[in-house]
Amino acid sequence: MKIAITYDKETGNVFQHFGKTQFFKIYQIQDGKIVSSEVIDNGGNGHHELPPYLKDLGIETLILGNRGQGAIDAIAASGLKEIPGITGNADNAAELFAKGELKPNFTAKCSHHGEHNNDHHNKILTK
Repeated sequence: MKIAITYDKETGNVFQHFGKTQFFKIYQIQDGKIVSSEVIDNGGNGHHELPPYLKDLGIETLILGNRGQGAIDAIAASGLKEIPGITGNADNAAELFAKGELKPNFTAKCSHHGEHNNDHHNKILTK
């Protein structure tokens, strides 16, 4: 299975604004373990084009921080499974996902005006 995580190259963390993500870290998971990973750019795509771009790369699940309603709709339309509301280190999130222990927070959303609800920025949703 291939998963993608919105990625902040400077910190190694899950990037928190889906539509502005510049990079994704792609993981290949097999038998509950990460067997490979690579960092890719966003292909020059924005909010609505990112989900089909990832789907075309063979991604099945998208792990991300926050997203607005347009991104939620585009992710759903693409057929990607999403695990939103994730913060912290991307590799740790991928390991938790591989073990089946990563918990989504579907209330994690960005407004269209760049304001954020502080409640969703400080949660790491793990077991």
